[in-house]
Amino acid sequence: MLESVWRPFVRRHDTGLGAGDVRGMKTIAIIEDDVSIGNMLEEVLCREGYQVRRAYSGTEALLALSGEKPDLVLLDLMLPGLGGEDVLPCLADIPVIVLSAKDSADDKVRMLLSGASDYVTKPFEIRELTARIAVRLREKELRDARGREEGKLEFGDIVMKTSAREVTVEGRPVRLTKTEYAILKLLMRNPAQVITKSALLERISQDTPDCMESSLKVHISNLRRKLREKSGRDYIEAVWGIGFKMKE
Repeated sequence: MLESVWRPFVRRHDTGLGAGDVRGMKTIAIIEDDVSIGNMLEEVLCREGYQVRRAYSGTEALLALSGEKPDLVLLDLMLPGLGGEDVLPCLADIPVIVLSAKDSADDKVRMLLSGASDYVTKPFEIRELTARIAVRLREKELRDARGREEGKLEFGDIVMKTSAREVTVEGRPVRLTKTEYAILKLLMRNPAQVITKSALLERISQDTPDCMESSLKVHISNLRRKLREKSGRDYIEAVWGIGFKMKE
């Protein structure tokens, strides 16, 4: 993961673990401008065995999340600049627990209907919060496992049903050629990895032996255009001089 993206505005707790130990840990992002609350949460979560990332405003959070996607987000609403309510829609594929001093039923209902997985009012009982975190992470793991069993890949708004060879964006079907489908499937199976051009050609060669390096750029350009036409977003990015990856 791209830890360097967070470094300018994140304090990471030193767990004393080596890289090999850290790899399997779940990552939780704390988006909270109150330093004392953030420090307390970081200490508790690291003690529970999580990796922690920190952001102190909505703008900083979105910048950081474009480089690294955590397993769960703790989101304060009263943030400087871009508020938590504006950040939430950008976290559609990540479980979000809202932490807020706003305790009215209207606030809770609005955030839950806007996509939050849970809502915890401040001040909160830390044991209850850690239990809610564990439950939301377990739910995500079960959803991911069911998706794999059903032959389904998901990345943001894109859903690929590999058993039926169907692709939708925001629920709208996308007609892809055999080569475009093979490219998208490989990238979606490795969303955080940059796939080099040579590796891409080699790994899709069984499905599309007619795809050559000279035509690869055209296939990817057509694929990006078809996906973008459905939602207005770019889902694939070119890493100059290396290859391609899914765009967070």
